[in-house]
Amino acid sequence: MYTVLVYTVLVVRCVEVVAMRNVTFSADERVIEAARARARAERTTLNEQFRRWLEAYAMREDRSRDAMRVIEELRSTVRTGGRRFTRDERNER
Repeated sequence: MYTVLVYTVLVVRCVEVVAMRNVTFSADERVIEAARARARAERTTLNEQFRRWLEAYAMREDRSRDAMRVIEELRSTVRTGGRRFTRDERNER
């Protein structure tokens, strides 16, 4: 096991400037090297992949909450007259 440092970078997205902090994490050397190889094959970096994962991880609960809000809104506005749909009817496109 060894430690990898993720260096601070300044990212400019359109007119938004995002300051990033350093993150240090430890993992098995073979796993890190395999992840780096995969990132290279995908023409990206392990740092970029980690940032993407971290953002998705942090936002997961928000997305779930938003989805439940939409479901509750639909429940209050969509009326079926008490009719229950079959599985096939629910899955029709």
